[in-house]
Amino acid sequence: MDRTARTHEAATPPPLGEHLRSPQLRAAMLVQQEALHAARAYLREQGFVELLPPLVGPVTDPGGRGAKALDVDYYGHPYKLMTSAILYKQASLRGFPKLFYIAPNVRVEPEETATTGRHLVEFHQIDVEIADASREEAQEIAAGLLHHVTEHVWTAVPGVLAGLGREEGDFADVRSGKYDVCTHHEAVTRLRTAGHPQSPDSEIDWTGERLLSLESDRPFFINDYPKGSRGFYDREDPDNPGVLRNFDLIAPHGYGELVSGSERESEYATIVTRMRESGENPAKYAWYLKEAREGIPASAGFGMGLQRLVRFLTGLDAAWQVSAYPKLPGVVAP
Repeated sequence: MDRTARTHEAATPPPLGEHLRSPQLRAAMLVQQEALHAARAYLREQGFVELLPPLVGPVTDPGGRGAKALDVDYYGHPYKLMTSAILYKQASLRGFPKLFYIAPNVRVEPEETATTGRHLVEFHQIDVEIADASREEAQEIAAGLLHHVTEHVWTAVPGVLAGLGREEGDFADVRSGKYDVCTHHEAVTRLRTAGHPQSPDSEIDWTGERLLSLESDRPFFINDYPKGSRGFYDREDPDNPGVLRNFDLIAPHGYGELVSGSERESEYATIVTRMRESGENPAKYAWYLKEAREGIPASAGFGMGLQRLVRFLTGLDAAWQVSAYPKLPGVVAP
């Protein structure tokens, strides 16, 4: 089914009881179940160990395109719900050089993101980290993970996917493993040439990301985001100052970003400098900086959005349709 013309916007969720009884949600949960099974199988075959991620901590990932963390009173201490467990992934490499989480995340997204079809306040990531790895090695795992999950889901529940309007041809390029690569600069040039006013100094905005996604029939990587557009933990390219050794993996047909990852900064002094450059107070990160001072391994890793992955596999219009208990930005829900 050709879905490239769809807006990828959908109405807000119905009442929870009605949503939980819907055949569409049941189909999506069957796909999610198989996707999680396949993801765990693939990563374990590659030598990864699954850890359970923390849910609260004294600090969390400061990045997130305007998203904010929720505060928690933790025995009188101001803790945060995890927006991302990336700092814990890095620290955990000292005992687990290849690890992954199926990590719950809570981000108070800007209200205007409710209509993108891709944002939820509560969501999960397949979070992966690899000690002593390069960006290219992390990308190879990310591409292999997407290929393996897609292959398994289509093989395991083809009738469920067909019932949602998906056809085998929709996944031909994903299953072939042929993923293109472009740089952030090249992506910006394409968008500006097409008339979209994308800033060369920022992340690709929601509209630009969707335009690039709609142009493609296969997943593709965007590499080399500019310094300042991402978190302090993304490693700056020593041979190309001002450019980060990071990437996104974009799904085709308008579904947008599935994966975001990078090589990580691991040197204590560099991390502190990057924190200050990004406006962060290093004192907030005392536990993390103690680990860095004692020696965090160099690494690369990524997070693959589970709801975004399931939405792509099912062909549904919005992330809330593949969440059993959806919470849209700005919408109060049980």
